[in-house]
Amino acid sequence: MKFVSWNVNGFRAVLKKGFEEIFEEMNADFFCLQETKMQEGQADFHPEDYYEYYNYAVKKGYSGTAIFARKSMGEPLSVAYGIHGEHDEEGRVITLEYPEFYLICCYVPNAQDGLARIDYRCEFEDAMREYMKELDELKPVIYCGDLNVAHNEIDLKNPGPNRGNAGFSDEERGKMTELLGAGFTDSFRYMYPETVKYSWWSYRMKARERNVGWRIDYFIVSDRIKDSLKEAEIYNEVFGSDHCPIGIIM
Repeated sequence: MKFVSWNVNGFRAVLKKGFEEIFEEMNADFFCLQETKMQEGQADFHPEDYYEYYNYAVKKGYSGTAIFARKSMGEPLSVAYGIHGEHDEEGRVITLEYPEFYLICCYVPNAQDGLARIDYRCEFEDAMREYMKELDELKPVIYCGDLNVAHNEIDLKNPGPNRGNAGFSDEERGKMTELLGAGFTDSFRYMYPETVKYSWWSYRMKARERNVGWRIDYFIVSDRIKDSLKEAEIYNEVFGSDHCPIGIIM
């Protein structure tokens, strides 16, 4: 099975930048999106071989997630939005249940400049970790999305000047450590312990051209299925957003 995740930074915008061709070329069984920035009916993209699931933020043009699930994989046993129905006003979480696993697509809140939203960010992280642990007791979990944190120094170009900033604060990094310590594995780092590769670049200062980036997009899997990973990819040759797609094959 092939899973792909991409923060598109506006689905309607990326649809004008070759998304349909990228989608077809990726040929994923599950294609997860974050930061769709849209409401129902605002995007004209309906691949015939896929089921479509969207979670929209109450605030227009903000946040939002989506999953395209190949019909040949079967219809999900259940679909859930938010975390037990909470943390759902911003459209950040979709969970699909299949016989062998749960798939969670998530857009984790940004802590914002000056860590203005760090308290909510930590509350969200705690709720997500407990939710994943509950699901993991039933069947393995595949958790993907823009998790808005570079866990270790290898995961961003300039760790020194960014220490304490949003995405590289002790609080956020600590929450990722807690999650991985609760029975989960960072798939890319598991497959490639020393590889330097990024998934997000600022639009400023020609950051992508200079490859001054951060790895803040992840596939996190239950420890007990980590040895089923066949590949973990960061598709940094794909443009259209300030993020690039990432993927795993199991």
